[in-house]
Amino acid sequence: MEKNIDRRTFLSYIGTGAAALAAASAGLGTLEGKASAMSPTADHLFGFGTNKVSGYFEPIEASKEDELILPRGFKYDVVAAFDDVINSAGEKFGQAADYNAFFPIDGSNTRGLLATNHEYSLIFSIGPVKDGKLTKEQIEKDLYYQGMSVIEVFLDETGTWKMDTTSKYARRINGFTKFELTGPAKGIAALNGATTVQGTFANCSGGVTLWNTVLSCEENFTDTAETAGLPQTHYGWVIEVDPFDGTFLKKHTALGRFNHENTAMGIAKDGRVVVYMGDDKKDACVYKFVSKHKYEPSLGRGNSALLSEGTLYVANLKSGKWVPVTIEAVTKALDNEKFKNPAGVSGKREELQKKFQTQGDIVTYCHEAALILGGTPTDRPEDIEISPFDNTVFICHTNNDTHGNIHGHITRIFELDNDLGATEFDFEIFAAGGRQSGFSSPDNLAFDSNGNLWVVTDISTSSHNKGVYKSFMNNGLFVIPTIGQGKGVAMQFASAPKESELTGPFFTPNEQTLFLSIQHPGELTTDLAKPTGMWPHRKGDTIPRCGVVAISGFKLG
Repeated sequence: MEKNIDRRTFLSYIGTGAAALAAASAGLGTLEGKASAMSPTADHLFGFGTNKVSGYFEPIEASKEDELILPRGFKYDVVAAFDDVINSAGEKFGQAADYNAFFPIDGSNTRGLLATNHEYSLIFSIGPVKDGKLTKEQIEKDLYYQGMSVIEVFLDETGTWKMDTTSKYARRINGFTKFELTGPAKGIAALNGATTVQGTFANCSGGVTLWNTVLSCEENFTDTAETAGLPQTHYGWVIEVDPFDGTFLKKHTALGRFNHENTAMGIAKDGRVVVYMGDDKKDACVYKFVSKHKYEPSLGRGNSALLSEGTLYVANLKSGKWVPVTIEAVTKALDNEKFKNPAGVSGKREELQKKFQTQGDIVTYCHEAALILGGTPTDRPEDIEISPFDNTVFICHTNNDTHGNIHGHITRIFELDNDLGATEFDFEIFAAGGRQSGFSSPDNLAFDSNGNLWVVTDISTSSHNKGVYKSFMNNGLFVIPTIGQGKGVAMQFASAPKESELTGPFFTPNEQTLFLSIQHPGELTTDLAKPTGMWPHRKGDTIPRCGVVAISGFKLG
C-alpha cells in the first residue's frame, strides 16, 4: 500500500484537519484502477468496463470570460438551450438546466434520449417580478419551465450533435404533470391523504437506475410550492421517470423527503438495491436506502417496486454507523423523559410525539427525524457517486460558511467489507477545496473509466471574483485522478461563462462525448434590456440562455 504523498497532494489537505491528513497519508482505500466485480452500480458511466478515455489534455487556466472554455483539441455543440422547441407539439426546453442522463437508442453512442433537469426559474422565463409577488401568468410559467426535458439527440454526418425535434419520445415533465406516490407516505394525513400529486419542480441532480430509468431530485421546493399554493409535503421527494414511456411517473416516499441533490444506486452483497442521497443544505445529513427485497434483472422496470419498501439510514460520522430512520427508533427516543432537542429540531417533546405517529411521518419530516436519532449534520452534501472500481462512495460537501468550511471538500466513504448494504463504515477527506487545490465548492461528480473524478464547482454567483474566491474566477469543471501519482490533484478541464455554473456531467457509453449543462448564465440580470451575460452568443438572441452542450475531442486509449 503506497503511503507517500507528494507536496501538491499534501497541500490539498491543509485546512481539513489532522484526521483528514492522517487518512490521506495512510493511503486508505487505494483504487485498483480496474472495474470491480464486487457489485454493479448504476452510476453515470455505462461503458467503463470496455472503454478508456486517455485522460490526456492540457489543463486550462481559470477565466473571467463569458465563454465556455475547453482545452486545446476539444469542442462543444449547443444541443438545446432555454426556450428551444423540443418536439412537434411545440413544447419548450426549460430553465436552469441541471442534471443530464443519456439513454442510448438501440445501443447507439450517437443517438439517444437526453433527460435534463430544470431547477428553477429566472427573469428570462418569468420576467421581472413586481413588488416581490408573481402574477398568475408568472406562476404558470414558473411551474412550466421547471422539472425535466426529455429530448432526442444525435450526432450528424458532420460530427455535430443536434436535437431531433421530430422525436416521438421528446416531452416536458413539469409542475403540471401528475405523479403517483409510492411508499409509506402515500395517503397519509401529512400529505392530505393524497395518493397522486401535481407536478415536480426544483429538480436538481439525479441518477440512473439499474433498470434504465432516471431518478430526479426535488431540492429547493419551498418557494415554488408556496407561491403556487401547493402543499409543501407533496414536494421534496425523489421522482422516477422512464424516458421511453411518458406514462411512467412516480414519487418514491420511502427515500425520504428533504432537499434532495442526487441519487447513486448500487447493489448490496446480498442483492438488495442501495440508494445514496444527500440533503443539500447547511448542517444536513447523508442518507442511504436499502430495499427490503432483492434486485431481479429479469424483471426490468418492475424492479421500481423495490424503491417503495426498505430501510432508510442516516450517517453518523462520529460512530461510523448507518442509523435506521424508523418510527420505532424515533418513538423510543421521544419516550425518554430526558430527551433534549438536538440542534436543528424545534418543538416540545409532546409536539414531536404527536408529529411522528407512523413511518410515513418519519419520511415526510425526515431531516428532523434523522437529527433526533443522531445523524451527523454536514456541510451541504450534494452529489454522491459510487466508484465503479472499488465500491467506495464519494460525496461532495460543497461548503458551509457558518463554521468556516468556505471552499468545501470531497468525502470518501469505505463501507465495511466493501458491502454497500453494510451498517458500518469508515471515511476520509479525499480532496479539499481552496487555493492549494485550485477549486472551490465541489458540486456534481462523474467517473470515467480511468478512475478519474470529473467535478464541477458551485461558487455562488454573488461571490464570483470577490474576496477569497478571486483566484478561482468563474466556476469550472475539474478532473481529479483517484489512482496513480496524480491522485487527489485537480486539473481544470473547463471554465464556465460569466455568472454561471457547470452541472450534470454525463458521458456516452464510449466516452467520446460528455454532456454538460451551463446553468444560469447572466444570472445577475435585473433588466432584460441590459443582460449581464450573453452565452451562448447565438445569432438573434437578446438574452443569455442556459443549455446543454455536447463536448467532443476525447481520444480513447
